Amino acid sequence: MTSKLERRIKIKYRVRNKISGTAERPRMTVFRSNKQIYVQIINDLTGTTLVAASSLGMEACPKKEQAAKVGELAAKKALEAGITTVVFDRNGYLYHGRVKEVADAARNGGLKF
Repeated sequence: MTSKLERRIKIKYRVRNKISGTAERPRMTVFRSNKQIYVQIINDLTGTTLVAASSLGMEACPKKEQAAKVGELAAKKALEAGITTVVFDRNGYLYHGRVKEVADAARNGGLKF
C-alpha cells in the first residue's frame, strides 16, 4: 500500500514526462501545502524560475481565496515579464479545489494555457 505522497509523486513524474516548459511556453507549476500555496513559472531548458508567487502573508482569508489571489498575482507578474502563454503543471494534485482556483484566476488574469 502506497502513501498519499508516494501516489502523488508517481502521478507527478507521469505528467512531467509529457510536458516541459520552453522559453516560448514556460511551465506553470503549483505546490500546495496544508497552509500555503505556491506558483512558479519555469523555463525547463535553462532550469530557471522566471516568476514566483505565494500565499505567504495572506493568512487572513480562506484558502480558496488565497489560491485565487496567488493565481492573479502570478498572472500579473508573468505579463509584466512578457509571458503570455504557459503550460499548466498541476504537480500530481487533482485539478480541483485550490489548484483549480489558481488556474482559473491565472486565466482571468490574462494567461493562456
